[in-house]
Amino acid sequence: MPQSATGLQPNPYRRLFTHPGTRAFTLGNLIARLPMGMFSVSAVVMIAGSRGSYALAGAVTATGLAATALIAPWVARLIDRHGQARVAVPATLCAALGGLALILCLHYDAPDWTLFAAYAATATTPNIGGMSRARWAHLLKGDPDALHTANSFEQAADELCFMLGPVLAAFLCGTFFPEAGTLVGGVLLLTGMLLFTAQRVTEPPVAPRTKARSPLRSPGMPSLLAAFLATGAVFGAMEVVTIAFADAQGHRTAAGVLLGLQAAGSCAAGLLFGTLKLTTPAAHRLPWCIAAMAALLTLPLLAATATSSLFALAPALLLAGMATAPTMVTGMALIQHRTPADRLNEGMTLAVTALLGGIAGGSALGGWTVEHGSVTAGYGVPVAAAGAALLIAVGRVRAVEPLP
Repeated sequence: MPQSATGLQPNPYRRLFTHPGTRAFTLGNLIARLPMGMFSVSAVVMIAGSRGSYALAGAVTATGLAATALIAPWVARLIDRHGQARVAVPATLCAALGGLALILCLHYDAPDWTLFAAYAATATTPNIGGMSRARWAHLLKGDPDALHTANSFEQAADELCFMLGPVLAAFLCGTFFPEAGTLVGGVLLLTGMLLFTAQRVTEPPVAPRTKARSPLRSPGMPSLLAAFLATGAVFGAMEVVTIAFADAQGHRTAAGVLLGLQAAGSCAAGLLFGTLKLTTPAAHRLPWCIAAMAALLTLPLLAATATSSLFALAPALLLAGMATAPTMVTGMALIQHRTPADRLNEGMTLAVTALLGGIAGGSALGGWTVEHGSVTAGYGVPVAAAGAALLIAVGRVRAVEPLP
């Protein structure tokens, strides 16, 4: 990697939270973000337990993912036009009611189609990570070093919540009752969103309406979103293949620990990355970050092929996760640069949508490879997806300069 860092900043994270209101909105952000890793696991447990069909459970959650891809950018556009508090609270309430409707449909044995409709309603959940990043961008305007630290913190928070969310959901559903994960997730989402939106002093003002083109038409955005799509395929394939690998070893429950180690590696690397003082543009750093991710992803492939041991796979996954956060932080920085100011939430939500689409595709491809090839060959899918992301980044993303 080129010398993009000249040293460590003194206590950069402490400096972030000296701004008034940042601690309060961050607390709300974390509370509301935790359920993002809970809902799909809780829905699968509920539906499979009530209807006895994992196929139905998978179809319902896939429908929710498709609905999110369609609705989330629209919700983000409304937030850009009318402000976070005015849109996020009613949108969150609608999503929580969708989760409650799913519980009631299962409890009263409603027809299967009602499950799809109820879970699709949860797609109105605002992109809390995007709104939080928008607040940091507003507060830290003109301070790129501090904004880099804030983006790194947000990525570490993503990793932490998606690491803890499924564990909490599984615990609640298994210890109490199948609906407990969805109920607690809904309460956390509403509580966190209300706390987050109550911090009006840090809310970015609504940008004046302009005739700015859609973020999709901004220079370099289509290729950047394509790189996010390929990166999402890395995550989706890695999850499915790791579960299959652990299952093949007779320790399926260990899959959660293994995936947690990967997320922990990414979280730690993200926090460290945020302390670096960067000197090169994000467009130049992104190919190097993706190249590092592709290189480290060969470690799980080698561990699975050479040893077929969970003990060898565990440290390989921990190391493999360490290039994920720097890649995502750098990619999100480019999204912010290349999105018009009055469409910022929409641009970041499009990036998340591309990731979700890649996760869905990577899961399907990883599952197909495991079923028709071998479990160890499945670890080649994330490597190939990272290679595709690298080709896109080198060929197209780097070629376009960010918006001023």
